[in-house]
Amino acid sequence: MAYVLGYIYADGSLNDSPYMRGKYIQITSIDEDSIQRIKKWLNSEHKITRKKSNFIGGKICFILRIGSHKIYNDLFGFGLYPNKSLTVNFPKIPKKYLGHFIRGYFDGDGCIYFEKRKGSKEQLVVKRIRTIFTSGSKKFLEDMSVYLAERGLKNGRIYYNQRAFQLKYPTSDSIKIFQLMYHKTGINSFFMRKFNIFKEYFKLRPQMINLKIKRILSYHKQDHVVK
Repeated sequence: MAYVLGYIYADGSLNDSPYMRGKYIQITSIDEDSIQRIKKWLNSEHKITRKKSNFIGGKICFILRIGSHKIYNDLFGFGLYPNKSLTVNFPKIPKKYLGHFIRGYFDGDGCIYFEKRKGSKEQLVVKRIRTIFTSGSKKFLEDMSVYLAERGLKNGRIYYNQRAFQLKYPTSDSIKIFQLMYHKTGINSFFMRKFNIFKEYFKLRPQMINLKIKRILSYHKQDHVVK
C-alpha cells in the first residue's frame, strides 16, 4: 500500500463531485501493467479505460477510476486533495515503508538514465548514471530530499525544467536509491523497464555491486519462479 500511495502521489488525482454525491480517485499511466497491478492490489472491479493523451506525444493512457468515499477520505488524510499537482506536500511515511513509497512515486514520475560512450577499443563504457524525480510541487521534492538525506542520500539537487521541478541524484546516490527502492520487494511489484535500466548499468559496472545489490539482482531475474 505504501507503493500504491507513492504511485497515486505521482499519477493519481482526486475528484469530489458534490452534485453526484460521489468521491473518486483516478490513476493514469501509459503502462498498462502498472494499472492492472494497482487495480488488483486495491481489489477493484472497475473497468480500465483507454484514452489518447494530449500531452505525451499522443500515447495511449490507461485510466483506472474508482468511486469510493473511504479511499478518497483516506488519501485526503494523507494530504492529497483535488488539483494537488502544484502544491502537494510529502506525506509522513514511517521509515520502514519509505523505500516502497519512493519506488511507487519513481514508477509514476521518476526516471533513470546513464550516459554511455565507446572506449578506445570500441568497448561500451558507462560515464555516469542519474536518478530523477519530477513534481509540479517544489515543496514536495524539498521534503523528499530531506527524507532521503536521512538515509544517506545528501547530493540531491532541485531544478526547474519545462513547467515542473526535478530532484536529481548523481551516481553514488542513484546506487543507494536502487538499494532503498528494491530491497525486500516481491515479484511483479514494480515497473520492470526502469529496474532493467539499473540492471544494465550494474552489468556494465560490476565493480559497483555489493552483497545487497547482488541479492536484489539475483532475486529479480526474469526467469525467477515463485514457488
